[in-house]
Amino acid sequence: MIDLIGDVHGYADELEELLTKLGYSKKDNYYSHPNPNRTVLFVGDYIDRGPKIRETLEIVKQMVDNDSAIALMGNHEYNALTFHFKDPKGGHLREHSIKNILQHYETLYQFRNRVEVPDGEKEYEEYMEWFKTLPLFYETETFRAVHACWDYKSIDYLKKHLQNNRLTDDLIRESAKKETELYEAIEDTLKGKEIKLPEGGEFKDKDGNEREEMRIKWWVDPSGMTYKTISMPTNDKLPEEAVYLKDKDYYKKDDKSVFFGHYWLKGKPSLYQDNICCLDYSVAKDGILAAYSFDDELILDEQKFTSVEKIT
Repeated sequence: MIDLIGDVHGYADELEELLTKLGYSKKDNYYSHPNPNRTVLFVGDYIDRGPKIRETLEIVKQMVDNDSAIALMGNHEYNALTFHFKDPKGGHLREHSIKNILQHYETLYQFRNRVEVPDGEKEYEEYMEWFKTLPLFYETETFRAVHACWDYKSIDYLKKHLQNNRLTDDLIRESAKKETELYEAIEDTLKGKEIKLPEGGEFKDKDGNEREEMRIKWWVDPSGMTYKTISMPTNDKLPEEAVYLKDKDYYKKDDKSVFFGHYWLKGKPSLYQDNICCLDYSVAKDGILAAYSFDDELILDEQKFTSVEKIT
C-alpha cells in the first residue's frame, strides 16, 4: 500500500496529524509505518503560505532519506529554484516581481528570521539543492503520480530529456526559456494545462491576480465542453461558450489511475473518475489535508480517502 498525500504548503502540524491517522509514527527522527511495505508519496508543494515551512520540509526530507516516502516536485519548488537561479543575462530566471516575491515571502521569511534557525540562509540553500533531486513524476505498473497534469506528450518528452525524471542545473536554465518544448512540458506537468479565455475575458485567481488563461480538466474529451464546464476546478463565472481545442488529446478512462494535487479543491475528497484522483483540498485556504491509500485496486474507491482539517 502507498499513501499519497496532497499539497502541504507548510502546514506541518496537519501533516503530522494526518501521518498519525494513517498509522505512521515517529522514531529515529522520522515517520514510518509498522508495515515496512507501506510508504508515503507526496505530490509536491511543501513550501510557501503556511506557518511551518521549514518543519514540513524536515518531515518530508527525513522520510525520503530513510526510504519511508517518495517526494515529487511541485510548481512551488520549481518556482523557488527559478526564483533562486541567476539569469546569465541579469536578474533571475523567475522575475523578482511583487507577485513572485509575495508567493515566496513566507518561505524566505521563515528561513531568514526564525530564532530557532540561526543559520537559516545556509539551510535554505541546502533545501534548494534537495529540490533538484525531486522527480517530476512517478509511475509503476498500476498507477501514476504527478503534481498537476499527466499529459502524454509532455511526459514522453520529459522521459527522454530529464535525468532519472529529475532536473539538472542546465535543464533548469533551459526550462526558463519560453516557447521551448522543455518549458511547455514543465508548464503542463507542474502547473496544469491551460487555455486562453475568449477575447476580453479574465478572472481573478485565488490570490487576487487577474488571469486571462484558465486551467482545464485534462482527462475529459473537450468535444462539446464549454469554458465553464472544462475549467479546473469548475468556475461558475466563466462563460458557457463552447471551447475549441486544436489538441484534443486527453487522459483515457481505461488508463492507469493517476494521482495529483495543485488545484485547490473544496469540500469532502471525491473522485472525478474511477482513475482520476486530485489530492489538493486547500489546507492553506482553510480547507483540509488529504491522502488516498492505494493498494493496486483497478477502480479507485472514495472510502480510501483520509483527511484532517486545518488546525486553527
